[in-house]
Amino acid sequence: MPNSISILGAGWLGLPLALRLQAQGYLIKASCTSSEKLETLKKQGLDAYLICIDEGKIQGDAAAFFNSEILFVNIPPSRRRPDVETWYPQQVQAIVEQAKASGVKKLLFIGSTSVYGDVNLAVDEDSPLLPDTASARSLVAAEAIVCQAYVDVGEGSILRMSGLVGGDRKAGRFFAGKKDVPEGNAPINLVHLDDCLGVIELILQKGQWGYLYNVCADEHPPKAQFYTQQALQQGFEAPTFLDDPTLMFKIVKNDKIKRDLGYQFQYPDPLYFV
Repeated sequence: MPNSISILGAGWLGLPLALRLQAQGYLIKASCTSSEKLETLKKQGLDAYLICIDEGKIQGDAAAFFNSEILFVNIPPSRRRPDVETWYPQQVQAIVEQAKASGVKKLLFIGSTSVYGDVNLAVDEDSPLLPDTASARSLVAAEAIVCQAYVDVGEGSILRMSGLVGGDRKAGRFFAGKKDVPEGNAPINLVHLDDCLGVIELILQKGQWGYLYNVCADEHPPKAQFYTQQALQQGFEAPTFLDDPTLMFKIVKNDKIKRDLGYQFQYPDPLYFV
């Protein structure tokens, strides 16, 4: 019997993941937060659920949706909420409690390399967490909840993903036509959608639970070079960048996931993203 997987958040990453895993024989449930998206998911042949989480409460058919062996949690914190540092951990706490009550055996949580902060250094999974935004601080708190409930007991893993690009997320649009964008010489940390999917597939295939991994391309070209190239390739007006003397950056290292899983990135250099 194929593993049953519930994907909480069928958006840019969750939807292609759902379709890909379902095609491989997994029993997939996918969630969204609007009736319009619900119909879209159903038309694509997915077992779809309307699940909303607010103020630590889950609305929708949680009993049915969470009735799976594996839960994939892909709901990033909202940067627009002034209370994100308390709001987001509450949502994750509610998810974890529902997962435990429903008998979910394994949990895969999608986080972000923003938890390291811009420390002007290379960072890996053992680096201290120095988040410098409210959303990043909320992720640190959420990770702690997931670790206590699942990762620390070998029943869950966390993937800290860098900037997400690919699919319908065209990097050329990000700074198109903008002038004097700061920190043009700062190295970038990005990962392509195809590599996000590839890493998740490998985690499931190998049963790699109880781990935390950075997911980021090998190379870190300058911000100005990458976004100018992407804008021109995709038919947008090229931005201009400032040659700042002072940079705030980090370089996210991905050695651990390559060593532990033997994963080789399909798009190791963002300059060749398509």
